Amino acid sequence: MKKLYLIFISLTLINCTSSSSQDKSKDKPEQLRFVDGYNMDLVHAQGKTIKDRFLPPTGYERESYKEKEFGYFLEHLPLKPIQDLVTYYNGRTKERRDIYASVIDLPIGKRDLHQCADAVMRLRADYLYQNKRYDEIHFDLLSDGKPKYYKQFVNGDYSYPKYWKYLEYIFSYANTASLHDELTTIKSLEDVHIGDTFVQKGNPIGHAIIVVDMVVNPENGQKLVLMAQSYMPAQELQIINNPINKSLSPWYVLSGEVIRTPEWKFYPENLKTWN
Repeated sequence: MKKLYLIFISLTLINCTSSSSQDKSKDKPEQLRFVDGYNMDLVHAQGKTIKDRFLPPTGYERESYKEKEFGYFLEHLPLKPIQDLVTYYNGRTKERRDIYASVIDLPIGKRDLHQCADAVMRLRADYLYQNKRYDEIHFDLLSDGKPKYYKQFVNGDYSYPKYWKYLEYIFSYANTASLHDELTTIKSLEDVHIGDTFVQKGNPIGHAIIVVDMVVNPENGQKLVLMAQSYMPAQELQIINNPINKSLSPWYVLSGEVIRTPEWKFYPENLKTWN
């Protein structure tokens, strides 16, 4: 068992390393106000949740979600003060503020486990746990592709400490490859919904990010999304900036053959949804 654990920890450690260099944006409109990679006019700094802090661009509006829907949960994720830096598991900070616009205020533990795919799975699990949908909490393991069920793991102990032990087990034995194979591919970027995930398992490295908010233009149906990621080493979830369209940042238009984020690039076929 220990040998298998070391093997999968090694796979996790290469899960979210940096991809090839990204094209830098040449968009520098002088009339807009930028700070740390995002358009200040689209950010309400005092907002304490995703929904309250990030303003829809002109002509766009949010859809309404019921309180127990995944979209509602994601839009109401708590945020740290706007000036706060991302913190790693070891207490150090991620100084590259051009990468992210805000930090999601959730604990990540003291081990180097809460990386990219782990953070995505954690948000899905947190949503189900908060709503006591314990039967639905399960994730496929990399070793055999079979699901590991939360209820089986905790054996009747639904306390948060036991829940976190389950998550750290999943973090250790699942990664981008297993998540990629577990989720269902979305055929078109136009069909994106809040909660969907870009996941690339790579060869041998990969990355995953999750759509945590979405707005729609009612006149033409165009969607804009906000996306969040963790990375390597284990770190807090962060709302990522848009390095290609700074006037829109941190919102993204999902179109074209490549979706470029500050630390990775994805392709349309990488968009997945939960079963």
